[in-house]
Amino acid sequence: MAILILSMAVAGTLCWWSILLAPWRAWSVREQLEPSTDAEVKQLFNDVTVLIPARNEAQFIDHTLSKLQAQGEGLRIIVIDDQSEDQTAVLANRKGVEIISGTTPPPGWSGKLWALDQGLQQVRTRYTLLLDADINLSPGILSALLNRAQQENLSLLSVMARLPVQRFSERLLVPAFIFFFKLLYPFKLSNDPESRMAAAAGGCILVETSVLKSINAFTSIHNALIDDCMLAAQVKQAGFKTWIGLSHAVQSHRGYDNLAAIWNTVARTAFTQLRYSSLLLFLCTLIMVSMFWCAPLSAIIYTDTVFVVSGALTWLAMLVVYMPVLGFYRSSLLWGIALPVIGTLYLLMTWTSAIRYWRGVRAQWKNRRYEVAEHDS
Repeated sequence: MAILILSMAVAGTLCWWSILLAPWRAWSVREQLEPSTDAEVKQLFNDVTVLIPARNEAQFIDHTLSKLQAQGEGLRIIVIDDQSEDQTAVLANRKGVEIISGTTPPPGWSGKLWALDQGLQQVRTRYTLLLDADINLSPGILSALLNRAQQENLSLLSVMARLPVQRFSERLLVPAFIFFFKLLYPFKLSNDPESRMAAAAGGCILVETSVLKSINAFTSIHNALIDDCMLAAQVKQAGFKTWIGLSHAVQSHRGYDNLAAIWNTVARTAFTQLRYSSLLLFLCTLIMVSMFWCAPLSAIIYTDTVFVVSGALTWLAMLVVYMPVLGFYRSSLLWGIALPVIGTLYLLMTWTSAIRYWRGVRAQWKNRRYEVAEHDS
């Protein structure tokens, strides 16, 4: 047993140091976009149309639209009311924006993509901003998005929204969510035109309208659950440049009241990330157990020098790679000590996602249930 644990501990240590030393530095937060110092100067946005798919978003839509309208003049805003059962459409109408009454998604379509497809038919401007209904934009960030897109000839530019970290469960798990996403989709590789890696964050995506239409979005990815990364992949495969980064000026106000709320959000797509593969789930479990348990805790269980050295090296690498994300969220660095627990919780969320899939449910979101198709079984 000691030999097995030692082998897994060494493997886990090597994994952490590979993450730390890999040239693309997936743990870094250097890919950021913030408004310029003259953010209060309003710009004319006649070449931008905003599409906001909204289903039961009365809690957020008013504030989102107010922040959006404060960005500048000439901005066309379209809210696609996706059969909401609350006051979403009423509140949006009071803000004077255009409203499309969405229809029931056809079989095989996700609700969000069907709503965006209906909205895209109305877009005539050069750029389309895909914005979630809970996203608040700070003054000047839309100008920053446009300037970056034009200066670097980017066809798709995405900013990962800063998620709330007010409650205990949020402080425990939200920075880790960004950390793990960046490990899966290293931003440096995603932003490299020569790399096949592609990623986007669906809350805020600025994209050239002609590119959206040339790749037949959103029909080509109509059943995707991780639709943002799929969209970025389609754009990049078509030969266009993409970029993804972080920003303090793009914030989500959809808080998580408790652990269960975060659990269900992650479990919605975790097994999808593994392509519904039991083999990948097993390998993921093996890797995470070695990284989050065997490597850091072996020194506590065993006193042999090799275990102590392996454990010390693991903690060093683990804390170093987690610090940048904690710094971005202005969280205490002491949260890094909880990484073994955090990693275990995310692994259990992934298993929850797999079990739901094996029971016939691909995902469940906004009172919609997406069943497993026969060819996926």
